[in-house]
Amino acid sequence: MSLRQLPLLAVLLLLFTAPAHAARQVDLDFVVKFVPEQDVAEVQLLLEEGSAIRQLDFNLSDEGLYSDFETDAQGSWEEAGGRGVWQPAAGKARLSYRVKVSHQRKSGRFDARMTDDWALLRGDDLIPAGRVSQQDGVRLISRLRIELPEGWKSVETGWPRIGENRFRVDNRERLFDRPTGWILAGKLGSRRAKLGETDVTVAGPVGEGLRRMDILTLLTFVWPEMQNVFPRDPKKLLIVGAGDPMWRGGLSRPNSLFMHADRPLVSENGTSSLVHELVHVFSRITDADRSDWITEGLAEYYAIELVRRAGGMSEDRYQAVRDHLTKWSRKVDSLRTERSTGRVTARAVLLLQDLDKEIRQRSKSRHSLDDVARGLMRLDKVTTEDFIAITETLLGGGSKVLDVRLLR
Repeated sequence: MSLRQLPLLAVLLLLFTAPAHAARQVDLDFVVKFVPEQDVAEVQLLLEEGSAIRQLDFNLSDEGLYSDFETDAQGSWEEAGGRGVWQPAAGKARLSYRVKVSHQRKSGRFDARMTDDWALLRGDDLIPAGRVSQQDGVRLISRLRIELPEGWKSVETGWPRIGENRFRVDNRERLFDRPTGWILAGKLGSRRAKLGETDVTVAGPVGEGLRRMDILTLLTFVWPEMQNVFPRDPKKLLIVGAGDPMWRGGLSRPNSLFMHADRPLVSENGTSSLVHELVHVFSRITDADRSDWITEGLAEYYAIELVRRAGGMSEDRYQAVRDHLTKWSRKVDSLRTERSTGRVTARAVLLLQDLDKEIRQRSKSRHSLDDVARGLMRLDKVTTEDFIAITETLLGGGSKVLDVRLLR
């Protein structure tokens, strides 16, 4: 009998009854305890059923960051060649270790820091990247719990809150769900808003001068324009910041971003570091083959363009911004590099502005650079060749703007 001949009730049962081989859910809890007097975090991985995982193979190439690994007597832990392999025992299994929190760059400024009153760092460092080998039919349900020192008030992450200082970690792009993104804990000040379908939190340590309401106000203006270009609705976005001696810039992750408290929301040259980092969060475009000009150029292009579209920049101011970019980048003769400098990014912005104009003119305003950006979002890694191919497909032929000399 064909499917069409089955009674309606039978069809519904076939469609909605869970199969016998549905994944078995196994809890994996990450427990983090901050110890400010030692500038470390004590981390535990608690696995509900150790037999569900054959092994977890961690990347420990960052020397001096991790120490004091211990596991149950029945389990095993081995380190070699910058990697650590955990083979849990059957039943409830545990792996514990310590992580150095504060990290100082060559400039002397910090991109992770813990004081007596607060800690600001990325979860990527608390739990190292790892490759998991698990039994068939198993799905790990990951959660993060933060244990605060006495006197610390609260904790913020880019993950949905499921209890006091507890968060659900669910990254569908990864088999091993670890709590990546920014984490801020301690004596904090926070402001919250609902923008579109996203719960936005802006938080900073008390006394660090983060302009939380200013940030929310700018986000409210540009959010609709951001979503028009990059149609995403993240469940949650965390924006954190602090003052000196933290790194004086912005650093983004897929669910969160950091801004130095002294950075202006819109700088004198007309761009916005906040919107620049927000473009990284929304687009998630990453590059390969000396094509960092695409990632950084698009972020800076939209940091200007979205403020303009939201009504925050007049036409004469926009032309002044272009004049500044032209003068700054006049000596740039190639965009191809592993890491785009400020001058290279400025030249990339000029190219993207001219390319947007060309696309609009040739398509009679049916298309724009926005369509190119949305095409790039679908790729795991983008190259200059990908960028050219998507653009020329959209144009139906070659571009007069894409200078071969700049892109060689």
